Amino acid sequence: MYRSLLVPLDGSASAEQALPLALSVARRAEAELQIVYVHSSLEEDYPEHRFLNEESWVTEWKTRHGQYLDHVADRLRAAGAKTVTAHVLQGEVAGTIGKHVLEARVSLVLMTTHARGAMGRMWLGSVADQLVRELPRPLLLVRPVEGPVDLTRDVPLKHVLIPLDGTPLAEQILEPAVALGELMDADYTLLRVLRPVAPIHYPSEGVIPAALPEGMNQQLERVETAIRLKAQEYLDEVAVRLRGRLLRVRTQVVEESQPALAVIEAARQLPADMIAMQTHGRRGLSRLILGSVADKVLRGTPVPLLVHRPAPPE
Repeated sequence: MYRSLLVPLDGSASAEQALPLALSVARRAEAELQIVYVHSSLEEDYPEHRFLNEESWVTEWKTRHGQYLDHVADRLRAAGAKTVTAHVLQGEVAGTIGKHVLEARVSLVLMTTHARGAMGRMWLGSVADQLVRELPRPLLLVRPVEGPVDLTRDVPLKHVLIPLDGTPLAEQILEPAVALGELMDADYTLLRVLRPVAPIHYPSEGVIPAALPEGMNQQLERVETAIRLKAQEYLDEVAVRLRGRLLRVRTQVVEESQPALAVIEAARQLPADMIAMQTHGRRGLSRLILGSVADKVLRGTPVPLLVHRPAPPE
């Protein structure tokens, strides 16, 4: 499935934090590894310095970007990458990356979520957000950490956590996640997060709610039990399908009013090496967009996050 990988770079060490994982995937998949630098117009950022967009300056910038990418490509080849191609593109960053992904038939984009490039222009955070919303390809997001980038470090993904919400739309993340996991001989955990039927706390200090009548308590318990059993049956059905492909799959149902916290905690306890979540669904955990549950997960865990915009229903 993953024959061509792409890593957008902006000249910063932070953006390069995605390279070790990209290289680990590329080696296992025997995939082409593309690195891309998008030169965007500086006129909007620096309107008082219009000369920066003159042809001679643009040519100079592109030359420097190309030299930078050539240096990164040499490092990747020295670290074991078989096929590395470098591209200096020009245009609006996210749109240019998206167009290149489709034209070059890139099957997976890997990138850090925030990086600071030339002239202090922060862009990878908003670029990742736009690509998640628009790109019809899986996107593997890596939260950068402090320290040098070690391309000799292998990054195995031995356990993949996949939150599901019971809908076919959310299940579209399964194939991209399994395709990565199979390269790594990974285990999988399917997670279903249930919101409590009854409120478990009240925000106002000093408010002590009266106990519910016994009959209502019993009714709530029956409802919660039925919901949990249905959620477990659903996960078991999905797990059986995956185990039919000789995959090692476990299931977990948890109750939590804040789904992101449940995903983060599950990833910590397993521990998981990657979380895979579908975006732009209709309800529950499938209704994930950056800035919401997925963004909270990304900010709250060091684990790489695989996201994918589902195909529209037929």
